[in-house]
Amino acid sequence: MAKILITSGPTRQYIDPVRYLTNASSGRMGAALATAALELGHEVVIVSGPVEVDYPPGATVVPITSTEELMEVAREQFASCDGLIGAAAPCDYRPERVSDQKISKTGEPLLLELVETDDVVATLGAEKDLDPEEKRRWVVGFALETEDHRLRALAKLERKHCDLMVSNGVEAMNALENSVEILCPEGEVLAEFAGSKTDVARGVLRLVDERLIRRNR
Repeated sequence: MAKILITSGPTRQYIDPVRYLTNASSGRMGAALATAALELGHEVVIVSGPVEVDYPPGATVVPITSTEELMEVAREQFASCDGLIGAAAPCDYRPERVSDQKISKTGEPLLLELVETDDVVATLGAEKDLDPEEKRRWVVGFALETEDHRLRALAKLERKHCDLMVSNGVEAMNALENSVEILCPEGEVLAEFAGSKTDVARGVLRLVDERLIRRNR
């Protein structure tokens, strides 16, 4: 049995006390992955942004809001886990300045200066590469792209120090179904799964179990 950390859902980057940047991630894929992992007998910890989906009762759920919180909590949890599946869709940008008060209308354009947030999967991927040989944690990333899916997914796999990368399209966001390719560091497509997120998650976890978890037993 492995202890698996799954990040799930969106993050929110506040502009002022009532407005924020976010995306359409629903957390359904994260919930499906957690269910599939539990079905295989693994222990699951979910670090989740704000979602309305129900996570499986057998999982430990740690709620977060911002990408900064996701980074902090995921690093804490990853220290005691065997692997990470980074299915969350964190905001890649945050406002450089956050207003203490609600921003009022002025009749003029509102200009926001955005700066990049830290990359959670890349940070944890780099840290697991520093593990001693006997520990050998693993990282599975998700790459959601609108074009050049495979090429961009492979680039992310290398840059984020992932052991596998799950490539999917923007149509997966807030949807009941998904279609994915799973890529390895050698550039090969190891598997393709399509259908309900429940079925896709089971396929992903079977491959993770066979290729990454059993190798350490």
